Amino acid sequence: MKEFTSNITVQPEHIDYLQHVNNIQYVSWVQDIAIAHWEDAVTPTINKNYFWVLLEHHITYKKPGFLNDVIEVKTYIKENSGVTSKRIVEFYNKKTQTLLASSITTWCLFNQITKKPNRITPEIMNCFK
Repeated sequence: MKEFTSNITVQPEHIDYLQHVNNIQYVSWVQDIAIAHWEDAVTPTINKNYFWVLLEHHITYKKPGFLNDVIEVKTYIKENSGVTSKRIVEFYNKKTQTLLASSITTWCLFNQITKKPNRITPEIMNCFK
């Protein structure tokens, strides 16, 4: 599936008591890039008719990020099945290309009107190819 990339410059509010990026911050960034990728890829009509709910989240922390580092965040859809989608998110130090953290998340697609899970349609899948 098509990759989506964004850059984040580490700010003071991202830093924890160990003086590196707080682990919880990565979780927030996983959600932020998933939303940005969705909004970038789909049509306004699809965006209006559907939304995603996070079901499961696994993150592996490899190396610390520090204040003022530029972190390159890459994401893509690994697979879709029925109403769920598995998304990969990877965080790299942009300067060194060192992998800082990686995540695999499972999301469930919902219909905006019924508020019930909705099978991922070919139209939606094609937006990410």
